[in-house]
Amino acid sequence: MTTIRIIGVPMDLGQTRRGVDMGPYALRYAGLGESLTALGYTVIDGGNIPVPGPEEGEEENPRARHLHAVAATCEEVYRRARAGRERGEFILFLGGDHSISIGTIAAVSEGRDIGLIWIDAHGDFNTPETTPSGNIHGMPVAVVTGRGAPELVHVGFPGPKVSPAHIVMVGVRDLDPAEREALLHSGITVFTMRDIDEFGMAAIARRIVAQMHNLDYVHVSLDMDSLDPEIAPGVGTPVPGGLTYREAHLLMEILAEWGKIGSLDIVEVNPILDRRNQTAEMAVELTASLLGKRIL
Repeated sequence: MTTIRIIGVPMDLGQTRRGVDMGPYALRYAGLGESLTALGYTVIDGGNIPVPGPEEGEEENPRARHLHAVAATCEEVYRRARAGRERGEFILFLGGDHSISIGTIAAVSEGRDIGLIWIDAHGDFNTPETTPSGNIHGMPVAVVTGRGAPELVHVGFPGPKVSPAHIVMVGVRDLDPAEREALLHSGITVFTMRDIDEFGMAAIARRIVAQMHNLDYVHVSLDMDSLDPEIAPGVGTPVPGGLTYREAHLLMEILAEWGKIGSLDIVEVNPILDRRNQTAEMAVELTASLLGKRIL
């Protein structure tokens, strides 16, 4: 049975709202390790990567806030994850904000073509030139396709990490104007909430599998704000009209049956804004579905 290595990245440098740095603790408290052990996996918790607080450094760039600290943290994420990859482990990254994915994707993509399934209310396709906020958690998809600050683009190894043709976004419903235009010409497949409403999650999931059928390895990056705030209130940037409980589980169940998912990010859980750890518990349930928990 596969060994799962948990790596916590308690980083909130990529955004302005405090609290997501406590996400890894909330996910563990919600029984993540125990849930995966019950499925038969060997679970190794590698602890948390040290992350500086936002008050520990000067603002280097108002168009990419905490740029150097985010880049340094993502380099450490890359180093730790690369070691786990060499051991053949399934790596489960616990954020923190979504900027951690700059390091996680660098580690799992080096030397091979991978697919990336980005489950998120937002596109995260801004650059320092287009961002309205300067928050790096709105930039990681642009970064891994080679666009943005060089300090981020070259984390782990120089240049792009994933081909846009191998990226699929699911659950998108909140885009900045310049980001929207860039996505339209990017080559990335985007399934908005309208697409899910119109075609259904089962059809969307089957289209993802068909699109990536030639790839041997796929990374999933799950932002908990992809779900509707009624069922996942503990996120920093909630957007109404998100994925339902069953839509999210169905996507995970179909991806689990596919058998090509090799690593996972869970990001943007903010316990300060949550209700009785509801969002973290939902994240644990979705992780279990992705890793093989079945009704029958």
